[in-house]
Amino acid sequence: MPRWGRTLWLIIIIKLCIMFLVFKLWLMPNYLNSHYDSAEEKSNHVFEELTTKP
Repeated sequence: MPRWGRTLWLIIIIKLCIMFLVFKLWLMPNYLNSHYDSAEEKSNHVFEELTTKP
């Protein structure tokens, strides 16, 4: 692979890592930790969401 090809792949990989990091922090907030205190409350919420939603 020519030198410019390796440079291009490096730029693509860095760009993807930055995009995934930003998307993870911005679009996928940690809902359970911010709304529930104990592990039991978190598990009850998940159970209710899985069993009551159509």
